[in-house]
Amino acid sequence: MILPLIFVGGWSSAITCISIYVHDLGINSVLLTVLGFVVGLALSFRSSTAYERYNEGRKYWAQLAFVSQNLARLIWVHAEERHNNEADPLLGKKDLLAKISCLNMIVSFANALKHKLRFEPYAHYEDLQHSVSHLDTFAKRAGTPEDTKPPNAFKQLCKFLGVPMAESNPRKLLKKAKKPVGNLPLEILNHLSAYMKTLYENETLKAPIYQTQSLTALSTLNDILTGTDRILQTPLPIAYSIAIGQITWVYILLLPFQLFKSLKWVTIPASIFAAYVILGIALIGREIENPFGDDVNDLPLDSFCTQIQADLDIIMATPPPRASSFLTSDENEPLYPLSPMSTNAWLSRSVEEIRGALGSRASMNLRRGNEQWMDEQFGTAWRKSRDEGSRLRKSVSVHREKKDVEQGVGGGGGAGAGAGAGGAAGGGGQE
Repeated sequence: MILPLIFVGGWSSAITCISIYVHDLGINSVLLTVLGFVVGLALSFRSSTAYERYNEGRKYWAQLAFVSQNLARLIWVHAEERHNNEADPLLGKKDLLAKISCLNMIVSFANALKHKLRFEPYAHYEDLQHSVSHLDTFAKRAGTPEDTKPPNAFKQLCKFLGVPMAESNPRKLLKKAKKPVGNLPLEILNHLSAYMKTLYENETLKAPIYQTQSLTALSTLNDILTGTDRILQTPLPIAYSIAIGQITWVYILLLPFQLFKSLKWVTIPASIFAAYVILGIALIGREIENPFGDDVNDLPLDSFCTQIQADLDIIMATPPPRASSFLTSDENEPLYPLSPMSTNAWLSRSVEEIRGALGSRASMNLRRGNEQWMDEQFGTAWRKSRDEGSRLRKSVSVHREKKDVEQGVGGGGGAGAGAGAGGAAGGGGQE
């Protein structure tokens, strides 16, 4: 934005100097109101359209993380490992290594999608070459791209100043490719489908519901691939971009004429500031229109891929859990916070006692929730009132207990005296 702002500063300075020293070029500011509405509408359309694409891209990557976790968990837990096969003692290890390779391919799909969206179609990148080098893909056969020369100092300066011609073409690797580079994410999906077919054929993933879920996950990954590619390949139509640019610049160039009568010399900084705001909003729309780059305003695709890798590593870190190993553990406290008793301790109780404890825990949680709500609503006053009420109830209870004890002592003495009198009377009668 530096070069456009310098131009606006020079333009507004020229108009101001001519209006002061030569001829007054100021015009009625009614045009400012009319064009301001049109410019605001155009920039609002531009920004909302760009943010919609940005948000849609973020949703696709969130969906990718969800599907990756779901498919990895399904394969890791429900695909059997045949360790006790007498015909092939290594069969269990083969199944385990195949599952690990499959989960690695899920991560590779995310990394390959990231590179594809950045117009990096090869497979030699650090986060891909060790995980897809064993796959037969077009990107592998295409080799590595030719070394591209870094931009010279003049081009870097022009890019810093905001000259449009200085922007490098992101598709230059595709244009310079001497062999077909294919579609690496799609080819990884082909290999994932082949692995799932193997699981169905050798019956290590038997349940039909699991087979359906795995196929649905692969279909969703394909939908994510096509959806993100749609965002990348269909920018805002060029007619809209040209019209919005023309309207914006007409408004900026007319600003000094309309501001001069009211602001005089202040017209220069006012025009520069107005241009900074207007061009800044337009630039934001252009920046986030393609959210898959590596600029500061783009989606952090590297972080997303790293997080998917970390999540799948967590899934693979331990063997598939068995329900019996954690449900009957002595550390399992099923009725906490009502009772710290373990599952094995509750096995000695009756079903009625367990269900009664569940009802008591529900009542306890309800009271706790009501107290928490009162605490959030009324704060310190409610806590003081509650504590004061507790102290008052405790004082009344102690007073009643003390009174009951005194009455019990007095009643006991009277009864003893009556008994003594009765005994004396009985003795006299006998005599």
